[in-house]
Amino acid sequence: MPKVFEKDGFIFFFYSNEHRPIHVHVRRGGGEAVFNVETSVELRESHNMKINELSKAQRLAEENRELILEKWHEHLE
Repeated sequence: MPKVFEKDGFIFFFYSNEHRPIHVHVRRGGGEAVFNVETSVELRESHNMKINELSKAQRLAEENRELILEKWHEHLE
């Protein structure tokens, strides 16, 4: 499970057998969400994350989108 980055208790990562579209998983506490990031950052699904956590996770994903894309290409292509 390659970790992309961690900030404010949010862990952004990929699973080792990922598929397109390019996306990133984010975990905080007992919750997890998935954001598509290929063309823009869009929430795909979430489980047990509060609205304010999702908003913060999306903002972090947007701020670090280039890093996420770079890590995807390093680890998964």
